[in-house]
Amino acid sequence: MAKKVDGFINLQVPAGQANPAPPIGPALGQRGVNIMEFCKAFNAKTKDLEQGAPVPVKITVYSDRSFTFEMRLPPATFLIKKAAGMKATGKPGSGSKEPGRAIAGKITMAQIRDIAKLKMKDMNTSDLDAAAKTIAGSAKSMGLQVVE
Repeated sequence: MAKKVDGFINLQVPAGQANPAPPIGPALGQRGVNIMEFCKAFNAKTKDLEQGAPVPVKITVYSDRSFTFEMRLPPATFLIKKAAGMKATGKPGSGSKEPGRAIAGKITMAQIRDIAKLKMKDMNTSDLDAAAKTIAGSAKSMGLQVVE
């Protein structure tokens, strides 16, 4: 018999750095989930990823307080910043203060296609060109110039 789903929790957790501090502790604690069990399982699964990369995770909580979680790839903005050589986390290097007017950096279409290939399973398209256009749009809205 299948377990009864009690709810879902969506979080963005740095790879390999899950700990009981906010936002993880309070989000899991209010559902009665064993916080340390999640932290150990998440850190073990993300040990091969770049440490500190933000990883979106969807936690399914069951009525018996057990859980499963599904991880996705880091957000496109993180991958775009990394490809453009900007500081990938934190405010400095977050893009242009005036997107469309001031250019914060450059990114090539080849880099955008690589990011699109990587993100394909998380996107709502199966067409690589459409995915690349979506990633290019994100780059432009960050104030990056897309070059061929």
